[in-house]
Amino acid sequence: MTFEKLVLALGMAYVLAFASGGLDRARLEVRNTQHVDFQADGTVVFKNSIGELRVDAWDQPNVEITTIKSTKADYDPTQHDQAVRELDKVRISAERHGAELTITTDFPRGFLGTDFDLEYDIKVPRKTRLTVDHHGGEVHADGVLGDLQIAVARGEITVHLPEKGSYAIDARSDFGTVFSDFPGREKRVPWLSGEKMSEPVSNGSQSLHLRIGYGDVLILRERVPAFPAPNR
Repeated sequence: MTFEKLVLALGMAYVLAFASGGLDRARLEVRNTQHVDFQADGTVVFKNSIGELRVDAWDQPNVEITTIKSTKADYDPTQHDQAVRELDKVRISAERHGAELTITTDFPRGFLGTDFDLEYDIKVPRKTRLTVDHHGGEVHADGVLGDLQIAVARGEITVHLPEKGSYAIDARSDFGTVFSDFPGREKRVPWLSGEKMSEPVSNGSQSLHLRIGYGDVLILRERVPAFPAPNR
């Protein structure tokens, strides 16, 4: 069993993204991209993620992890070091144990929420299994064909899948809606203002276990643009 750990907050370049208020004050933004060798049918686990998480399938034998963290407030040049210290408190690490890669986010919690924005742009082999434990924000999975287990406290879950696939769906929103382009039985959630949808498991089906507290679940067909008809 192999083990690998990457601390994604190291070696970053801090970039000032100037706000509309002028050049005197600006948001601070940190971008980082890392690649981890990974097998085609492994599992990627997200722990404690927050913000916007996008996971796209690709046909490469590795996982690409791009993170973008930025301050919500604008800082003037004299406050640059203070802004850097604030963003350094948000740390994203990746640990690989054999066929499992765990991406963990650590950040300070305040009574009024967070004072940073965080985006993840992740590319994984197409048959990767995903397990996501997400705080507030959005989770988008596009074209990932392994089993999906996604839980979001507040925000939105969007899954895009091939039209001709077979899917065992178990989706639920406690306070929100569940919409699917694929067949399934829809019901209201007892005692709550949410919805749930299920489609029984069959052999060879991709399992979708999707849960959200406040927000919507969208299970959509991949939209493949039609080629234009040839000129005659």
